[in-house]
Amino acid sequence: GVFLYHHLQQKVRSAEALAQKYKQQQEALSAQLQVVYEHRSRLERSLQKERGEHKKTKEDFLVYKLEAQEALNKEKQDSMNRYGALSSQHKILKNQHEDIKKQLLDLQLQHNSLKLEHRKTLETHNQKYTQLQQEKDSEVTNLQDTVFKLREESKLLRKAHQEVHSQLLNAQVIVKRMFGGTWDSLSLGSGCT
Repeated sequence: GVFLYHHLQQKVRSAEALAQKYKQQQEALSAQLQVVYEHRSRLERSLQKERGEHKKTKEDFLVYKLEAQEALNKEKQDSMNRYGALSSQHKILKNQHEDIKKQLLDLQLQHNSLKLEHRKTLETHNQKYTQLQQEKDSEVTNLQDTVFKLREESKLLRKAHQEVHSQLLNAQVIVKRMFGGTWDSLSLGSGCT
């Protein structure tokens, strides 16, 4: 009976030791499982956060894409409007350029016509001036000849007058000698000197 008791006791101790070992293993597994649960929970929260951020990023991207598309459409419309305005302005400027070009051509034709007319007028004026100058020179020459002739005639007349005056004085002397004092009453000499 003692042997059986010892044998049972040994089995009990062995069973207790095995039970303790299992308990420790179970506690270790429970601790590991708790760590796994906590890690899984953190991963789930992180995944939810990532999903939320991804959703927000996607929404932000969609908003950005929409705004960018609207901005692009607006810029495209503005560019089209600017192109239309510039095209109209270019057409107006082109027409103005053609008008100015035509006006310039007309002015050049007028200028050439006036230049030709001015040249003809100048030639006519020069011809008239040359003719008048020649006539004036001829007239001056004629006047100079006339003056010269008149001076010569004046010299001759003065000389003739002096001769007549001398003859008259001589005649007065002769008459005075012939008639004496009666000649003074006739007073012929005063009017001839």
